[in-house]
Amino acid sequence: MKLISKKNSVINRGRIIRKLKWGVAGCGNFLEKTLLPSLQQLKRSKLVSVYSSNLGRATEIAEKYFVKDAFNNFDDFLSSDIDAVYIGSINSDHYDQVLRAARAGKHILCEKPMAINSIQAQEMVDVCRENNVQLMINYSHKFHPLVLKTKELIKKGMLGKIISISVSFNIDLPPSQNFRFKKSKSGGGALWDLGTHMLDLLGFLGGEITEIKGFTDNVIYKSEVEDFANAVIKFEKSGYGQLSVSYNSKRAFNRVEILGYNGSICIENLIGRKDMPAKLIIDLAGEGRKSFRKRANKQLHLLRSVQKAFLSGEPLPYSGDDALKNIKLIEELERNVTNV
Repeated sequence: MKLISKKNSVINRGRIIRKLKWGVAGCGNFLEKTLLPSLQQLKRSKLVSVYSSNLGRATEIAEKYFVKDAFNNFDDFLSSDIDAVYIGSINSDHYDQVLRAARAGKHILCEKPMAINSIQAQEMVDVCRENNVQLMINYSHKFHPLVLKTKELIKKGMLGKIISISVSFNIDLPPSQNFRFKKSKSGGGALWDLGTHMLDLLGFLGGEITEIKGFTDNVIYKSEVEDFANAVIKFEKSGYGQLSVSYNSKRAFNRVEILGYNGSICIENLIGRKDMPAKLIIDLAGEGRKSFRKRANKQLHLLRSVQKAFLSGEPLPYSGDDALKNIKLIEELERNVTNV
């Protein structure tokens, strides 16, 4: 029976589908170790099809997760019995694969960054809208319960006027044959890979971003792409934000720090750490310092939200339009960047 999309609801001959059939495209380490184990925990989702340009790799993943269909032809993959697609291929493939999936009537969860430039990203948003399918980018940090709690405290005015929000994401990733070190395939280095996550988090916590300025450099590793980026952003309604990302640090304190007139918040172990529970520290004027720890699967929380929207036809909490703004900010920074 042919699956079609109508009014953003997945239907089968007029009947709403009660279980979402997923296909996944791109079989990297993240898909195998994080995305698919999380997807397996959803009772109303099922993996039914796997695509990779390398058929052997697609078959390997399919067998590991007890899936019958494995493809190295993308059109055949889209023609398999799927309602939604996760696109986790290399960045330069996102554009073509999203367009083809949208025209095939499949709802889409795409890996970050959405595309390697804003022209591609705009067309992806437009084609998904024209074909009445939903598009969301896989930014998971804002789905952590402690980040949601922080957002709530900011919204309630507990910190007073926000002065600044700082986020950092630093890892050690020496140059290799990995696609991330080919600008034509990745879009860029640490800024496009890690900075895109941090811009998303800054926007979630601080609101609309109106300006961005900063630096990129190759501080430790020399390659085709930057191994370091630092930026300052201006929020439309309050204060400033700062992000620092790099491929060149073996031991980094990656954290979120929020400074307000009436107090401060810090979130530790949220970024780049899966082995420890995140820690929220709240320090408000006139009150004792409080701290809370929470272990949570951010990816699972995101997938639950996506599953609900794809099955019900309700709007996604964050759409491709939000990710498009992110790409435009990165391009603005690159146009005005000071290369040290």
